[in-house]
Amino acid sequence: MNKNKIAIVLGIVCTILTIAIVIQINTIKRTSSTVSGSSSELKDEVLKWKEKYDNAAINLENAKEELSNIRESSSKNDETASAKEREITLNNNLLGFTNLEGKGIELTVKDDPNAKSENIAPYDDISLHIVHDGDLRSIVNELKNAGAEAISINEQRIVTTTAITCIGNVIKINDEKVSSPFIIKAIGFPESLESALNRGGGYLERLNEAGIETTIKKLNKVQITKYNGVINSKYMKNIQ
Repeated sequence: MNKNKIAIVLGIVCTILTIAIVIQINTIKRTSSTVSGSSSELKDEVLKWKEKYDNAAINLENAKEELSNIRESSSKNDETASAKEREITLNNNLLGFTNLEGKGIELTVKDDPNAKSENIAPYDDISLHIVHDGDLRSIVNELKNAGAEAISINEQRIVTTTAITCIGNVIKINDEKVSSPFIIKAIGFPESLESALNRGGGYLERLNEAGIETTIKKLNKVQITKYNGVINSKYMKNIQ
């Protein structure tokens, strides 16, 4: 092989080697660039997820705080509602709209059994020997003054609007007819109620002197039924 041919072959080989080296270098560069790009993208993705996690953590803390506030507010509302319910129940008890039970007394008042024309002296007044509406009102007032919390007469609940009236020979309570014997129930401290009625010079003593029979029983359980009527107001108004 002459020198020219050898030179050509060597030139070709060098060219091929040069091309191969260039290709290898470019491949290495591209690989490095790809790895570098992938690493950068991965870092960006991690940062994005960390930001999402931080925001979620903040939202979770805010939600916990809001839930705590709701629970506290709900607890306060429950206490307020319970207090209002107790107040309404007490008002209904005092107004007479509920059936009640408690310690107290039961007073029975009867017309004089001898209050008959043939048994009454000519100068005597038979009306003095029977129970009148005014007698019942006086007994009710004495019981109220002694601290009675609820009163009824012959199952008629005494409320703020109750009228005890006499029409002819008929006594009406809450517009219902009642007659002797009168069973008067009162809830309160039994000793105080009994003492108020039995005190010397009291109203029962005056009734007994006229022959009207009265008996008092102290009881641990007195049951008083509710008022079944309607309480209307014509003149009073709330002040805003």
